[in-house]
Amino acid sequence: MPLKENIKDNLTLKERNELLDLQLKSRDELVNEVVKSKKDIKHLHEQLHNAFKSIDQLIKRISELESSKFYKLRKFITLYIKRLRGNVKKGNKKNIFSVIYNYVFKRGGRVLRIIFAKILKHIYLLVEVKKVMIVEVFTHLLSNQADYNQYLTRKLITRDKRKIMLGLQKNFLSKPLISIVIPVYNPPINFFRKALDSVVKQIYGNWEICIADDCSTDDEVKEVIEEYRKKYSNIKVVYRTENGHISKASNSAIELATGEYTLLLDQDDELKENALFEIVKLINQKPDADLIYSDEDKIDEDNIHMAPHFKPDWSPDSLLSRNYICHVSVFKTSQLKEIGGFRVGFEGSQDHDLLLRYTEKYTNIYHIPEVLYHWRIHEYSVASSEGVKPYAYRAAQTAITEALERRGYKGDIGLLDGFVGYSVRLEIKQPNALVSIIIPTKDKQKYLEQCIDSIVNLSEYRNFEIILIDNNSSEKGFFKLIEKYKNQKVFKFIYVRDEKSFNFSRLMNLGRTYANGEYILLLNNDTQVISPDWINGLMEHAQRPEIGVVGCKLLFDDDTIQHAGVVVGLGGVASHVFLGDYVDEPGYFHYKKLLNNYSALTAACIMMRTSVYDEVNGFNEEFVVEYNDVDFCLKVIEKGYRNLYVPHVLLYHYESISRGHPHATSEGYKRHVKEVNLFRKKWMKYVDHDPCYNPNLTRDGVHFTLK
Repeated sequence: MPLKENIKDNLTLKERNELLDLQLKSRDELVNEVVKSKKDIKHLHEQLHNAFKSIDQLIKRISELESSKFYKLRKFITLYIKRLRGNVKKGNKKNIFSVIYNYVFKRGGRVLRIIFAKILKHIYLLVEVKKVMIVEVFTHLLSNQADYNQYLTRKLITRDKRKIMLGLQKNFLSKPLISIVIPVYNPPINFFRKALDSVVKQIYGNWEICIADDCSTDDEVKEVIEEYRKKYSNIKVVYRTENGHISKASNSAIELATGEYTLLLDQDDELKENALFEIVKLINQKPDADLIYSDEDKIDEDNIHMAPHFKPDWSPDSLLSRNYICHVSVFKTSQLKEIGGFRVGFEGSQDHDLLLRYTEKYTNIYHIPEVLYHWRIHEYSVASSEGVKPYAYRAAQTAITEALERRGYKGDIGLLDGFVGYSVRLEIKQPNALVSIIIPTKDKQKYLEQCIDSIVNLSEYRNFEIILIDNNSSEKGFFKLIEKYKNQKVFKFIYVRDEKSFNFSRLMNLGRTYANGEYILLLNNDTQVISPDWINGLMEHAQRPEIGVVGCKLLFDDDTIQHAGVVVGLGGVASHVFLGDYVDEPGYFHYKKLLNNYSALTAACIMMRTSVYDEVNGFNEEFVVEYNDVDFCLKVIEKGYRNLYVPHVLLYHYESISRGHPHATSEGYKRHVKEVNLFRKKWMKYVDHDPCYNPNLTRDGVHFTLK
């Protein structure tokens, strides 16, 4: 008899049952492992598909650029200038080439520049609407690493600056202990030393380092830790007996923290020398601070700084679609411990999950618009590649989904192409709420028909009414179109005739008096729906009680950006951002593809709850043509709401079709000046500092370029 059967026969019934249970348990574990592996494989396939899709888009864009007339012209001019210079250098004798070169490129250079400037001025006067696009193309081309190097040079901590900071901190009323938490596992030793040195060299000296070594297998790690611990008495260490990954290790380090505030530092990153000074300075200015964060950049293996992220002030909805806060982040230690620190199971996106949970409970959040943190780029760091830790994206999807559930919403969180963040779609709680679409118009029946037919034929959401405000139309074709819509039975159509002089704000307010819906959707007559779920996409967020105005992505007919948010202060008043960018270009840190809080959005297509419209008394009729929508949005913010840009809602906007350019006449220009002055007088605090825009970025362009 085989040995296995012999053993079986000698087992008691109880032992046999235990053995059977063990076998079943092992089988179930294997089945679960297989299921999990299949899910992981499926997710990796999705990521690979998205990566290939992004590559295809880039190849297509490069091909389009290389085949463009501008590129070919540039290539042609460059070639012939080279030939001209080559002919100039042939011998010492003057020839036709040397004469042309001398007068055009040397003596004639100044004259040509003056002529070119005058031509550009006249082009601007003729097509002023394209001004920012022209300027920004060149700004974007000229913007490079040198700009940021100049910024870093300006921000260098000189001996005099250091002396001033040391003097200032002596007068701080509050000098809290800052606990620097560093989870450690087999870091590159040279970068680990630099991380520790960046704390040791801080101008503000009241700190402690709390290290949790997560069972590193590299003996040199412990040697370095002990070397620093012997040298500095304010370094604390716990050596974990088993590897628990980043969340458990971070929590072990947090347990050591005794400071009033805790700062998170990765094992291979660096703090700027004045980081703690700036943080404590803000704490003295804002003693109620629960969370403080700063701007950041990346630093490579050769200590070259690059890719600075100049962030907005606290933007809760931006945080939903990605962890824009990241580093540096400083928490009140007691509150950090109160929420349980990091959650196991969210490794890779543990910071994002922590911030979502923390900011739901503690809301005094402040931003320091200075680069105080340097995120290390090397072969195995997250900073070097978006795809280094694919499990991080799954964890983030779960973190965002749970955050929405805690807030009372069911969400569908998708991974965007190129691993740049997440699409956030919400279930509509009242799927049959009436939406009142208010459209002001004058003649131009072709565009109006295109607009209304796209709403009727494409919209998935069907419970809407269209309120058409006709301001002095006179064309026969227009009135035939109105009769057509009056006689149809597909949707509710309300026609309102207005014969007063044009005032956009007054027309919006007039439309409101006819609106029966729980939601108001303001829409220009020169728009055309692209996304069938456009109404749903706007309503998903307009239904949230903390959200005021929701706007979308609008495109010119060549698929370039017409609107992706408005920043107050650009150009001295306000301007659309990313104007003229190709639709698939990511924009500054992928802002065009992600949910973003903006102070204002264009009324060419915005939605809000009717109660919000009424609460701010609608549009201010002093703003006849311009800045009325920005004024409206700022009034909404002043009431405590947030405004939101949703990137997944797309429409075409042909812009100013009915009325033409607002500065086309002398009267129009005078009104423009009046409305600019009125706006600046009323909203100067936002002109000086738009909280959704970083003060280190230029106000002379629309692409988030450095000053």
